Amino acid sequence: MTTRIITPYSAQTTADDIVAGLDLTGQRIIVTGGASGIGIETARSLAGAGAEVTLAVRNLDAGRQVAAQLTAETGSKQVLVAPLDLADQTSVRSFVASWHGPLDVLINNAGLMAAPLTRTPAGWEMQFATNHLGHFTLTTGLRGALAAAARTSEQARVVSVSSSAHLGSGIVFDDIHFRVRPYDPWLAYAQSKTANVLLAVEGSRRWADDGITINALMPGAIRTGLQRYVSDDELDRMRAATGSSAPGWKTPQQGAATSVLLAAAPLLDGVGGKYFEDCNEALPAEPGTRRGVAAHALDPDAAARLWQVSADTVGA
Repeated sequence: MTTRIITPYSAQTTADDIVAGLDLTGQRIIVTGGASGIGIETARSLAGAGAEVTLAVRNLDAGRQVAAQLTAETGSKQVLVAPLDLADQTSVRSFVASWHGPLDVLINNAGLMAAPLTRTPAGWEMQFATNHLGHFTLTTGLRGALAAAARTSEQARVVSVSSSAHLGSGIVFDDIHFRVRPYDPWLAYAQSKTANVLLAVEGSRRWADDGITINALMPGAIRTGLQRYVSDDELDRMRAATGSSAPGWKTPQQGAATSVLLAAAPLLDGVGGKYFEDCNEALPAEPGTRRGVAAHALDPDAAARLWQVSADTVGA
């Protein structure tokens, strides 16, 4: 039985607390969705610690504005912007093709929450297409760049931003895209967030020999643009159910802390296939709460099956 990973950090920890004293000079990091929400704070802290940070964003104008803001605040001239629409496989492949050189850390941060039913031109349910399939193609496409970084520094990391919503559903392999069952925006979101964890489980297993580790996380209850489809009453109910030790809502800096921990903290060297919340490895899910990690999200058989289904779907 492996020992649960406990860190000196907590729900109150900020992303800046994680990088305090760290020198990330020479590290090359991608943050998807880096122009909004906790993506901005994730990029801010990593750039402030010396890393080259590429904001992979759908809205280039917003990305450039954030990059200029972060450059002014951190003094870093290595905050870059590149176009990426995770719902468009052509866009994802173009991003991969344009990337040159090693990649130390990929942070799969962008996401879509509880959206009304929308489909891609291929007929894929939009939340699954964006939150999982886009990141799957991005991650597998950048494997060579990650492996190249690991050959130099002995490791490369992928960070998969999930959610406590994963507790609500495993992968419904018989009808992932809601072609038969009635569409429910929260079940669709939950399924996509489980997929984020399963990516970490199977990816870490497959790529261990390359020196690549993948971990997933729950950032906590933070008010961001991600929740544009969710009512205030529903958000307050969800926050209360998390049982987090953080009083009220987390700040975006606190919400980014677990992402930055998994991206940069030396104490996570060699750790992969795990799910973290409040800067520590999560315990098994607690019935009646929104804390912990569901067994279905760490199931190695489901992880292997999802990887193959995803590869078949996107034509990898």
